Amino acid sequence: MSAKVLVVDDAAFMRMMIKDILTKNGYDVVGEAENGADAVAKYRELTPDLVTLDITMPEMDGLAALKEIRSFDSNAKVIMCSAMGQQAMVIDAIQAGAKDFIVKPFNAERVIEAVSKTVAQ
Repeated sequence: MSAKVLVVDDAAFMRMMIKDILTKNGYDVVGEAENGADAVAKYRELTPDLVTLDITMPEMDGLAALKEIRSFDSNAKVIMCSAMGQQAMVIDAIQAGAKDFIVKPFNAERVIEAVSKTVAQ
C-alpha cells in the first residue's frame, strides 16, 4: 500500500508539481489545501500518512498549521516546503516537529528522498 499524502501550498502550480512527482513515484495524493486552516481541516478529514506543507501562506501559515496538526496528532509526519532564504522559519518548523524540509524550486529526487525517509520513520 502506498503512503497517503496531503499536499499544501497556496500556489496551485506548486501543488501540481509536488503531486506529479509523488504520483509518478507511487504515492497516493489524497488531498490538497491552499492555506494552513484548510490543511488542518483536511488533515482531520483525510488522516494522511504524510503532509507536505508550505511555510508562507495566507490565512494561516505553515508553521501555525504544523503546530495545530501536531497538537491533536503528535505522530503527524510533516515535511515543510520553503523558498530560499527562509532558513530561520525552517529551523522553527523542525523544532515544532517537522520531520524534514524541501526547498523550492523542487528537485524531484530530493522530494522523493525526503518523503520516503519520512514515511519509513
